[in-house]
Amino acid sequence: MDIKDIKAVYFIGAGGIGMSAIARYFIKQGLVVAGYDKTPSTLTRQLEKEGMLIHYEESVDEIPRVCRNPESCLVVYTPAIPADHQELQYFREHHFDIQKRAQVLGALTRQHKGLCVAGTHGKTTTSTMCAHIMHQSHLDCNAFLGGISKNYGTNYILSDSDYVVIEADEFDRSFHWLNPYMTVITSTDPDHLDIYGTKEAYLESFRHYTELIQPEGALIIHRGLEMQESLPDGVRRYDYSLTEGDFHAENIRIANGRITFDFVSPIERVKNVELGQPVPINIENGVAAMAMAQLAGCTAEELRIGLKTYSGVERRFDFKIKTDRLVFLSDYAHHPKEILQSARSIRELYKDRKITAIFQPHLYTRTRDFYRDFADALSLLDEVILTEIYPAREAPIEGVTSRLIYDHLRPGIERQLINKSDVLSLVKQRDFDVLIVLGAGDLDNLVPEMTRILKDKTKQ
Repeated sequence: MDIKDIKAVYFIGAGGIGMSAIARYFIKQGLVVAGYDKTPSTLTRQLEKEGMLIHYEESVDEIPRVCRNPESCLVVYTPAIPADHQELQYFREHHFDIQKRAQVLGALTRQHKGLCVAGTHGKTTTSTMCAHIMHQSHLDCNAFLGGISKNYGTNYILSDSDYVVIEADEFDRSFHWLNPYMTVITSTDPDHLDIYGTKEAYLESFRHYTELIQPEGALIIHRGLEMQESLPDGVRRYDYSLTEGDFHAENIRIANGRITFDFVSPIERVKNVELGQPVPINIENGVAAMAMAQLAGCTAEELRIGLKTYSGVERRFDFKIKTDRLVFLSDYAHHPKEILQSARSIRELYKDRKITAIFQPHLYTRTRDFYRDFADALSLLDEVILTEIYPAREAPIEGVTSRLIYDHLRPGIERQLINKSDVLSLVKQRDFDVLIVLGAGDLDNLVPEMTRILKDKTKQ
């Protein structure tokens, strides 16, 4: 079914961050948009306010009548939905056009010039940076992001621009549906081995992704990645890193809560770029975002203004309290390399302060595969508090618990195992210097209340 011919769209798994961005796109098109999600959330409640019809009981009877015509209703689902889901079975039995979220995004990359960001980590921040730079430039853009932009309060930007910025997700090989005009690849550290099975298969998926870049497009790849490329004729190739490559940073200055640097590029050098969200890890993300925006046609001044006014992404190094007495932040980091980068950044920012992390591991398989790496990364901090594993789509695996990480933390690291249900009481009882909440599960739902408790304590 051509996207232009549909009258209604039904989402199975409506409340996912990526799904909601596409839902918002179709709401803006004036279509009937409805769907199912397992539990209400801040995001689903916001979608309902914007006009989406959502229910939380798995039932065919709850599907609106306007979404029961296979000739005019497109069904979009997330791979996390089980194959025996009642509503998904109904749509299959009645021969609806059923597409994964990534297929819909793929269609949009063929209608627009897709500026895509792929990689194990860094893709949400980099794509959101690029979207902000583009949106405030003379080029503008549409955007489908994997996090809530703090500049716009949403994960979606709609405009009349020919460009669309997309976070290219490797889970379930979703990014193979895309046809990027240009793409950044930030990292290829093995992940999702429950899907891929082996590191080699994971790297192969990125190789195939590079085959999908449109002729006359461009690949902007981080230096030193352990992957092979397979570029179509006519595709330009650039590399980048923090201090080396076609695109990189020079003259980096970190002082008094500010980060500035010079952006080095084969097109035009941009001096005195200031990071609007001054976190060391964002220098490299900013280099990648500016590289793609510059190749698309943004001017030096647009790059400079865009990065300076970038406010960050919710749950990505997201400061909630920042005072001399207490620092509290939340970060979505859930892969060992992401946690390592977060730990290094926060250690660089707060060299002489005690840093405590509350970490909720995400997935049994990821914990099983990387518990030693998690322990090594977390051991850069002073204290580690571990909750039980967030299972997401998985069933428990015998012998795989948070204790695997706990037992492999380096000697001398303060440590504690607690239930998620006890986190708030612990925060009430304890004093902290620098506290960070880590993970991609549901621990972040407690962050607003944790913020309130900590603010009240600092007033005492």
